[in-house]
Amino acid sequence: MSYKYISSIIAFYLLSFLYVPQTIQAQTPGITTSPKHEVRAVWLTTIGGIDWPHSYARSQNGIAKQQQELTDILNKLKKANVNTVLLQARIRATTIYPSRYEPFDGCLSGNPDISPGYDALAFAIDECHKRGMECHAWVVTIPIGKWNGAGCKALRKKMPGAIKRIGEEGYMNPENPATATYLADMCAEITDNYDIDGIHLDYIRYPETWNITIPRQQARNHITNIVKAVNKAVKARKPWVKMSCSPVGKYSDLTRYSSYGWNAYQKVCQDAQAWLRDGLMDQIYPMMYFRGNQFYPFADDWAENSYGRTVVPGLGIYFLDPKEGKWKIEDVTREMEVSRNLGMGHAYFRSHFFTENKQGIYDIASDFIDRLPALVPPMTWQSKTKPEIPHDMRVNYNNDHTSIKWQGSAPYYNLYSSDTFPVDTDAPCNLVAQRIQTNKIIIKTSSPRFYALRAMDRYGIESDAVQNYSLPKAESLLIDNNGRKIELKDKVKSLDTKYVSIETVQGCIVATSRIVNSSIDISNLRPGIYIIRSIDRNGVSHRIGCFAKRMS
Repeated sequence: MSYKYISSIIAFYLLSFLYVPQTIQAQTPGITTSPKHEVRAVWLTTIGGIDWPHSYARSQNGIAKQQQELTDILNKLKKANVNTVLLQARIRATTIYPSRYEPFDGCLSGNPDISPGYDALAFAIDECHKRGMECHAWVVTIPIGKWNGAGCKALRKKMPGAIKRIGEEGYMNPENPATATYLADMCAEITDNYDIDGIHLDYIRYPETWNITIPRQQARNHITNIVKAVNKAVKARKPWVKMSCSPVGKYSDLTRYSSYGWNAYQKVCQDAQAWLRDGLMDQIYPMMYFRGNQFYPFADDWAENSYGRTVVPGLGIYFLDPKEGKWKIEDVTREMEVSRNLGMGHAYFRSHFFTENKQGIYDIASDFIDRLPALVPPMTWQSKTKPEIPHDMRVNYNNDHTSIKWQGSAPYYNLYSSDTFPVDTDAPCNLVAQRIQTNKIIIKTSSPRFYALRAMDRYGIESDAVQNYSLPKAESLLIDNNGRKIELKDKVKSLDTKYVSIETVQGCIVATSRIVNSSIDISNLRPGIYIIRSIDRNGVSHRIGCFAKRMS
């Protein structure tokens, strides 16, 4: 572990106390409490292939290489406990999926309007779901690219009265009702054809270069009408699909802090807080690419006006690259901590800078801040009905793995595990696997543990838990005991040891015991599953075996 990495961790821990809206509670020294529900997202950009893809699909080998690039990225995101991928699906009036409205973007095949030979959006959704992550279709709304670019050119022919030119760029006119209808139809197409988890609207605003000649409130109404049209189209088809957007990072001027003319409400006519209040948005990802007092008070403002919905600050981690800016890693880690204490998650802009570990951001997130997994917050404003509890859960312990099967009809299941009974399914440290889409799973461990399972519906609402309260198939793997003593007998004859350590399955030593007449005392231990290790005179440890202390 590098000195720079260690110093970054120390700096994060110290700086997190400089601006804390709530009291930080620690699970272990230096590790802040990780919530069970929290969005950890990343924007995965496809325009120009700047995040993905980095090669063209022009043959079967090209398709395979392009798909492998994506799965490599998703594997890294999964390892860092990212649970939401915002994948750029509509780029500039061009798409990464076959659409009846717009041509293919050239990022996949290398040529505009040429198919890559596979459906990249369907592939990405499937691969995200295999890893227990949500995949949201990121739809760039108003900008449609260069005036003579493939997408803009095609759309100008189709909707000549709804397109406006500013310099060399083309834009859909938010003041033309056809814009709302068209964008709603595009999002309906995605919702109909794909098992998408969300529709993420980007640039749902007036361009900053647009000369707005109508009253600001009227302009805001035009943008809101587009949001309403998309929301209606999506929710009528699949009400569980999350509606989200990425507004400008400061909603408006605050009493004590100015936005210096760059805000969502006045400058570009995004009334994003009203969209939360009125149920038009389930999540928002404000683009908070600022530091210091240009971040913290405005983050407070978003949190205070969330109306029970999910607000996820977008973090400008691209500034960690010296080619892009002069941020230090502490700038980002402190913002992550403050966002967490405000009850919000975090989103990285963008994937490349995260997976490339700029200034150690990937290591710090995966090893420290987001060391434990998290579920996406449930949409309790859409539904409050718990799904049916799974039943007939069977746990089989084998030499190198544990297989678990159950019965149920829910779309997803979350698996929890601990060495004590009952398993606490509210503790994120016990979450083993999330959004399981089948009725079975194999865990790569042979250690007998207790397991609990909760069904989860499309809204993220969980059922009550079913627990395996005994270890019937694991008895041959466990050392017998009477709850007070364990007879080790032949297990220690060949070992040069007089003491053993007793630890949890997670590796935490809870006791040491002297071996007396080939037995050890376990009377003071709590019920649970434990591992016994020998301790010899040279400090070398050997695993002797496992035992279960039952509840009396």
